[in-house]
Amino acid sequence: MPSIHSKNALLLTSVALMWNAYMNSNAVDAFSPSGLYSIKTDGSSIQKNSFAIFSATNQQSQSQSQEKEKESAQIEKLPYVIARGDGSTGGGGLPMPNQKQKQNLNKNVKEQLDASTRNEVDDNLQNNQENDKHEDDDDDDDDNLRRPKVGAEMPNGRPSWFRVPAPSQSQTSRYAQVKESLQELSLHTVCEEAQCPNIGECWNGGTGTIMLLGDTCTRGCMFCAVDTSQAPPPPDPFEPFKTADAVARWGVDYIVLTSVDRDDIPDGGSGHFATTVELIKHQKPDMLVECLVSDFRGDLKAVEKLAHCGMDVYAHNIETVERLQKFVRDQRAGYKQSLSTLEHAKQLNPDLYTKTSIMLGLGETDEEVIQTMKDLRAIDVDVVTFGQYLRPTENHLSVVEYVTPEKFDEFRTIGEGLGFKYVASGPMVRSSYKAGEFFLEHLIKKERKEKDVHEA
Repeated sequence: MPSIHSKNALLLTSVALMWNAYMNSNAVDAFSPSGLYSIKTDGSSIQKNSFAIFSATNQQSQSQSQEKEKESAQIEKLPYVIARGDGSTGGGGLPMPNQKQKQNLNKNVKEQLDASTRNEVDDNLQNNQENDKHEDDDDDDDDNLRRPKVGAEMPNGRPSWFRVPAPSQSQTSRYAQVKESLQELSLHTVCEEAQCPNIGECWNGGTGTIMLLGDTCTRGCMFCAVDTSQAPPPPDPFEPFKTADAVARWGVDYIVLTSVDRDDIPDGGSGHFATTVELIKHQKPDMLVECLVSDFRGDLKAVEKLAHCGMDVYAHNIETVERLQKFVRDQRAGYKQSLSTLEHAKQLNPDLYTKTSIMLGLGETDEEVIQTMKDLRAIDVDVVTFGQYLRPTENHLSVVEYVTPEKFDEFRTIGEGLGFKYVASGPMVRSSYKAGEFFLEHLIKKERKEKDVHEA
């Protein structure tokens, strides 16, 4: 009767024969408890060896490792953009909600209500349809429209045109000086809080956007990286004085002031803004001041307080096209509400330059962008900027697409044709951007000089 030892040897021998046939080689080595055996392809002889365990297998493993190393080397030689992705694939956002399903749902709800309530529901539905008229025009068109969503697929990689200079690490650079003065005076900037990619370029040029009213916002827009809270700390009453001091130190001629939304303050912080502007103008009357402000929830009295405080540029960002407002901005914001504040500021003070900004890459169509520009020109907005939306964290809206520089140029040309005094349009452009401020500064000075000559 064969021993367990010999059974194991025979089993391993059989396995070796099958493996040898699979590999189509002349001989293969197999390990058994009694030693190492070489078996010919026809199985006619078995020779015991005392060396080279799994020599054929080792050769195959070695060959596979070499192939993998070659493949890795080839991948490493690929350009970074190709290996990582250039942003031209992936993304795409989500389709708009189906309007027909909404209508059926509304019909089912109405059938369950008594007659007295149906009239009220009809009125509400009619109001909703008027507010969402762009979505209700054609249900078939909605199938082609896209919207952004948190957690949706991102484009693969990022295009090569997203290149910005890194902040200088030199202690003597303008970047370091601006940063030091802000820290010393406990001031905040939107450049840092909103993770702006242009911070190195702007600060090295001596320009920064100071953020008033603290660093915590009462709203939760799905594109913004600023911290949020329904009960943020009260504003620093000395902040207007600190801001005027910082601006004087920088030695610049154009400054941008912005703020978080403060719906917890009765006037939305407009009085705080106005005081800051007045103090800056007191220290340096020739300083040009741009205020990028909230919509103040449509409070036109707050707008009036700012329009007459001495600022030069009244800026409020409409952010995106009308259809995408509810997917991108906080529910307390709105397209028409934003337009109303810009229009009211201009009506109160025709000498003000009004300005707004639009993010692209959130699912908007060309037609919607052009219509937005027309709506802005209808209320005499002077300046518009276009920039690519970039997701700050995974908890924010995913990018639907990366818009090409050529498309940005196209929108700039169209905007100029519609009569905007200035259009800044490019992937890395932001609402407060050094290059744009430089142009606007000279535009304002030129037009005011011409006006003085004409009046004289």
